[in-house]
Amino acid sequence: MKTIQLESEAIAPSKIVCIGRNYLAHIKELGNETPDEMVIFNKPNSSVSTQLHASRDGETLHYEGEICFIVGDAGLRAVGFGLDLTRRKLQSKLKAKGLPWERAKAFDGAACFSDFVVLGDIELESLSLQLEINGELCQEGGYELMMHKPDQILDGIQQFMTLENGDIIMTGTPQGVGQVQTGDHFAGRIKSGSRLLVSQEWRAE
Repeated sequence: MKTIQLESEAIAPSKIVCIGRNYLAHIKELGNETPDEMVIFNKPNSSVSTQLHASRDGETLHYEGEICFIVGDAGLRAVGFGLDLTRRKLQSKLKAKGLPWERAKAFDGAACFSDFVVLGDIELESLSLQLEINGELCQEGGYELMMHKPDQILDGIQQFMTLENGDIIMTGTPQGVGQVQTGDHFAGRIKSGSRLLVSQEWRAE
């Protein structure tokens, strides 16, 4: 089982539950329709990777920076930064045929994470993310821009799916997604207000 780091503890999520189309500006940049309810899909444990890959099966991958949570005792236990990697061309083909997205979203290496930090008394309303690529700020957003807030996401998932301790929730991405290029330097951050909670850097290979 692949693991992620929660402070000094190694966590092996049984699954990663992802929320799609949760930021209006991102919906518009991809030309998608605004959904009537939450878009939910899963990534398996095998999708977790410490290495950021630029391509998969000859197709350039696209990055999506996200605020992520570890579930504990049926609640949100910890927060971290995540990259949802997507085979966008393949995803578009699958969507056009009304087929599931797994081939484009759930492949090995499709999810990269920072370490996570326990939420404790951190207010969810204060959370935001930043993603810099080669020193340029490409994505920025957070709680105030989410259509579905973290507590609503948790409740919506639990209405039909059991979340195990250690499972990860990815809450969607703000605008600014794009292609991963070999050699790109990625720096992701999660902040509470102006306070840095956690950061992670990757070099795309």
